Amino acid sequence: MRLSDIMSNAGLAGYAEIALILFILVFLAVVIRIFWPGRKREMDAAARLPLEDDDEKSTRGKDGPP
Repeated sequence: MRLSDIMSNAGLAGYAEIALILFILVFLAVVIRIFWPGRKREMDAAARLPLEDDDEKSTRGKDGPP
């Protein structure tokens, strides 16, 4: 008996369907959370983070850590 025979008779097709449903639910939850109208201010602040100066960086100077 080969491994492909064992796997085809194991009845594992249901797990693939459950995984697909879970993926779709999590994906929709993430999309809804990102595009929720009340989160615009938070997303704008997160978008500006790479451009803002950090107090730790400005006190360190150009030479690196003290």
